Amino acid sequence: MSISETVEGREALDLLERTRAVVDPRLRAALGSLPGPMSRVALYHFGWENADGSPAAGSPGKAIRPGLVLAAAEAFGAAPERAVAAAAAIELVHNFTLLHDDVIDEDPTRRHRPTAWTVFGTPDAIIVGDAMLALAYRLLAEDGHPAAGAAAERIANCVIELCGGQQADCAFEERAPEDVSLDECVAMATAKTGALLGCACAVGALYAGAGAEETDALDSFGREAGLAFQLIDDLIGIWGDPGRTGKPAGADLVAHKKSLPVVAALTSGTPAAAELARLYRGHMSPSAVALAADAVDRAGGRDWAQLQASERMARAVHELSRAVPDLAAAGDLLALAEFVTRRSR
Repeated sequence: MSISETVEGREALDLLERTRAVVDPRLRAALGSLPGPMSRVALYHFGWENADGSPAAGSPGKAIRPGLVLAAAEAFGAAPERAVAAAAAIELVHNFTLLHDDVIDEDPTRRHRPTAWTVFGTPDAIIVGDAMLALAYRLLAEDGHPAAGAAAERIANCVIELCGGQQADCAFEERAPEDVSLDECVAMATAKTGALLGCACAVGALYAGAGAEETDALDSFGREAGLAFQLIDDLIGIWGDPGRTGKPAGADLVAHKKSLPVVAALTSGTPAAAELARLYRGHMSPSAVALAADAVDRAGGRDWAQLQASERMARAVHELSRAVPDLAAAGDLLALAEFVTRRSR
């Protein structure tokens, strides 16, 4: 049974659909305010236009992060509609990172079609990513909500942390396969992925008037769930179905990514770890990708990542219970966390 067929999966999908209904118009308006050529790149990246500017029926993504903003606000008793600008700002920050990540990683596809940099060129993709970040802060500045300033500060600190995680990720690529520790890799993933999910939850709490202790606990919830999300994402980067992911099979292995299951395997001290290190020093042909995936599995990287994802999710629930003792009030947050950590694609 897939996650979309479970009760939690249906609840999460319903929430994400409601999130898109209220956040997408705000996003479209913000992107439409950019100068024409920049707006065209942005709307293409979101899946709303084709490269020639004609309307497209592409997917702008799952809306997990804006969904967390709205669900967090609701968990503290606020009307989700009051946090729409903040949710849109978080989604703009997320897509700023995606545009830049695609350039840095030289990814050819996203959401089942060519990435923006391959269509419009590297300079335009980077510039439009920068503009999205500026739009996020403009949305908050124009919002007028009492928590907008605190939310902007929180997002700014998060972006700095994200950049630190991205820089560490890039630096890992220059190091020998066995020279990256698992602790370093976990810290990088927490900064690169967990920080923004935690920030989304914290911003929603701020917009609901939550106190500092509750806001920080919700940030921790998002970070732990975010790390579980990254662990699953890394597994998908090795064993995901290209028909579902929109990326080639073993894309992370082809790129010699030192993802969490790969580093867990490389540091296992097993014969399979030595085999994987040797493969990571050479060109990743299709046959080498298959051998590398098998080596990660035999070295225990796959089992470790799956176990860690479960443990991080348990920690996330604990942090959520500190922020919202009545977990029934945080049902949407739990449903989203379950959705992102139990997906199979």
